[in-house]
Amino acid sequence: MLERHGVLTRDAVATEALEGGFSAVYPILRAFEDAGRIRRGYFVDGLGAAQFALAGALDRLRAAREPAPSSMERPVHLLAAADPANPYGAALAWPRRSDADRRPFQRAAGAYVVLVDGIAALYLERGGSTLQTFPAADDPETLSPAVDGLARLVTSGRARELVIRKVDGAPVSESLVRQRLLEAGFLAGYRGLTLRGTR
Repeated sequence: MLERHGVLTRDAVATEALEGGFSAVYPILRAFEDAGRIRRGYFVDGLGAAQFALAGALDRLRAAREPAPSSMERPVHLLAAADPANPYGAALAWPRRSDADRRPFQRAAGAYVVLVDGIAALYLERGGSTLQTFPAADDPETLSPAVDGLARLVTSGRARELVIRKVDGAPVSESLVRQRLLEAGFLAGYRGLTLRGTR
């Protein structure tokens, strides 16, 4: 679990569906800490007080804390929603537009999330026809790389095609995201906006 999550918290252990939960592994983590094999601390703000990590994970966190000044490109990651590298829905709550936002984001097989600078921007529902945007995608400078990251699902060969019919519950033709999808190579058709891989 330490290798998978990097920083292990109570919520991260809960996603593992381990019998006994966090209280079952806590004595083992304390023994590892006492032996100097792992470290305990408050490494990531907002994840709770009981955080454990391997020394290598902490070194990587410190290195990523301050981006290099010459680096202008923002890191974009397309992850399966259920991937342990995706902190949302496990260690972090899904970003919401308001308290009334009750959209059912799930860490389900077949769903994907696009992170820009580690912040969730887009969520592709299982089946691939419905796209949900997070508040970060309201910024055009975040939306643009997020859509390019989403297109990697097809351009990398992970999917043959992607047909977006709805965005945030409305038809894609009415969405403000439509133009950016077209710029990324999606084509308008009777089924919605389609992106196909090269043969």
